[in-house]
Amino acid sequence: MPPIVLASSSPYRRELLNRLGLPFSCRSPDIDESRLPDEPVLALALRLAEAKARALAASHPHHLIIGSDQVAVLDERILGKPGSHAAATEQLLACSGQAVRFLTGLALLDSRSGECQVDCVAFTVHLRALDAATVERYLRAEQPYDCAGSFKAEGLGVSLFSRTEGEDLTSLVGLPLIRLVGMLAQHGIQVP
Repeated sequence: MPPIVLASSSPYRRELLNRLGLPFSCRSPDIDESRLPDEPVLALALRLAEAKARALAASHPHHLIIGSDQVAVLDERILGKPGSHAAATEQLLACSGQAVRFLTGLALLDSRSGECQVDCVAFTVHLRALDAATVERYLRAEQPYDCAGSFKAEGLGVSLFSRTEGEDLTSLVGLPLIRLVGMLAQHGIQVP
């Protein structure tokens, strides 16, 4: 089995990949994550996932490299990582009673051959009606300032949901494991 590298510095993605029980290392890719002019959000998620994997190919020439990138969208507006309490408050209040769509791009690059599998897994979160007091309590409890959408689905953030739609909950956290297992199988790696 070729060594596996996760092209990410995200502790959330690292934790998810640990679930598969495969040995891997993590390296942070150095890429420009800016959106191109008029780039559709699906194309953005796919492009960035592949770019992250390819950024490590030269330094990891005999590896399977996993790249992933997530774009959160509310009414065709991209929701970035808030970075602050004030920005998270604004994001959550804007999302109150709305559906937020998460597009998680996934790439698996075989750096030996250059072959790259790329896919996108969508997941939608419907938030319940949120008032300022609820948002404040939540943000004080979890401080999700490094999460697009301003909530942690794997934590207390689920309390803000009215329902979800999607095939793979792990895609919401940032690394679609169901799809990744299928990609790995194409390289002869069986999980479990």
